Amino acid sequence: MAKYRPYRKLGRAQAHREVTLCNLATALFQYEKVRTNEAKAKELSRYSEKIISRAKKNDLSARRAIAKKIKNPIISKKIFEVLVPRYQNRPGGYTQIFKLGSRDSDNSPLCLIKLLS
Repeated sequence: MAKYRPYRKLGRAQAHREVTLCNLATALFQYEKVRTNEAKAKELSRYSEKIISRAKKNDLSARRAIAKKIKNPIISKKIFEVLVPRYQNRPGGYTQIFKLGSRDSDNSPLCLIKLLS
C-alpha cells in the first residue's frame, strides 16, 4: 500500500521540486498563463494561490515571505501592485486549469493554467 503524501513529488528531490514550483509561479505571475503538464499545473495552482493569499495581507512580513519565494523583484512588485488589488474581494480560487490534450512525444496530459481576471 502506497504512503499518502499531501503533495505531488513530480519525480524530483525536494530542493529541485521547490525550485521548479518557484520558477513556474514566477512565469505564471509574469505572463498570467503557463502551459505545462497536468501534475505540475495542479501543484502550481496550490503553490500560487498560497502566495497570493499571503500577499493580500500586504505587510512587511508578507513582502519578505513573497520575496523569499519569488526571486524576481519586478514580479514581486507586480504581485503587490496589480494582482493583490485584483483579488482583494475574492476569498480564493485565483487560478483556473484547462486541459489541452496530450503531448505528442510522450503522451503526457497537458494543461493551461491561468490567473483569473
